[in-house]
Amino acid sequence: MIKIKESELRFSFVRSQGPGGQNVNKVSTAVQLRYNIHDSDVPDYLKQLFLEKYRNRISKNGDIIIVAQTHRTQNKNKIDAINRLESLFSDIKIPVERIATKPSKASQVRRVESKKKRSMIKKSRKKVSLDD
Repeated sequence: MIKIKESELRFSFVRSQGPGGQNVNKVSTAVQLRYNIHDSDVPDYLKQLFLEKYRNRISKNGDIIIVAQTHRTQNKNKIDAINRLESLFSDIKIPVERIATKPSKASQVRRVESKKKRSMIKKSRKKVSLDD
């Protein structure tokens, strides 16, 4: 799991959309989080994977914008936006190279023995010829 530095995040607070009465009309509780992937302190290979996966969500200057407005308080929306950004990073699959292994001598012998046994079973099913 990658931890994102607070200094790389830019927050702006706006009014939430939708129903909610006086609270929505007066208080700016929605959080708009901006995170620039190009200026971030993330390893280059992770930046490339991030840019490939989320190329439709990233602006031309490298900002990814997350709007959180589900909660009634600014602080909860701020935490929600940070968690959503971290979950974007955790969803990236980092490819792992496969290390080829060699079968042990005992497993090779067991494999050959089982093949011989299976061959004998199949040979016993054949029609018996009078020539033998």
